[in-house]
Amino acid sequence: MTESLPLSLPAIEVKDLSFAWASGKTVLDNCSLSVPRGEFWMLLGTNGSGKSTLLRLIAGLLAPQVGSIDIHGGLGIVFQNPDTQLVMPTVGADVAFGLVAEKLTPSQVRHRVTEALSAVNLVDLIRRPIYALSGGQKQRVAIAGAIARQIDVILFDEPTALLDPDAQLDLVAQVRELVKSRGLTALWVTHRLEELDYCDGAFLLEHGKLVDRGHPERMRQRLMKEIES
Repeated sequence: MTESLPLSLPAIEVKDLSFAWASGKTVLDNCSLSVPRGEFWMLLGTNGSGKSTLLRLIAGLLAPQVGSIDIHGGLGIVFQNPDTQLVMPTVGADVAFGLVAEKLTPSQVRHRVTEALSAVNLVDLIRRPIYALSGGQKQRVAIAGAIARQIDVILFDEPTALLDPDAQLDLVAQVRELVKSRGLTALWVTHRLEELDYCDGAFLLEHGKLVDRGHPERMRQRLMKEIES
């Protein structure tokens, strides 16, 4: 973890960000947001509001055409479908795969993998084949991969979309616990109102514009009005 950064420094800073596809369709228009270090924030909006595009820009998967993005600390991302990012045959091997570039010793790798899987309550499944996991367990393996790399910021692109209702709330509760217990920062894309019970604050996107930010309950009420209108 990056302990030398000032606590007042935001983990994510987005300034005056705009993005349009090659067809000319504008997806984001002059968006700015700041996520405090050590907090769990959510990015809300109805389908087509631009929230997943904004997350991909923050992750570096797309390049902004206007504006700037600053990430203070190491960055990881968990996608909606974990099968797109789990590449090795077993749980332990997949978490270890992300450590290859660090050129660690075998004992260091084992320690990192065990510690990361313990953080998401999956250490007993370290030898379990990926195909034998539930959807929620796969998402937790993806989170463990980020923890093993000792990142500071995790982005979540609707990670509960493919899970059943009980697993959805279990995952969001566990992410909140990880954020608070490990000093991580998380930005979580969702349109599920019940998930707002677990975050510190939320941003609301409408038609590519950031129209509000603040307390989760206020964001819930505003999004409900938008959905009903």
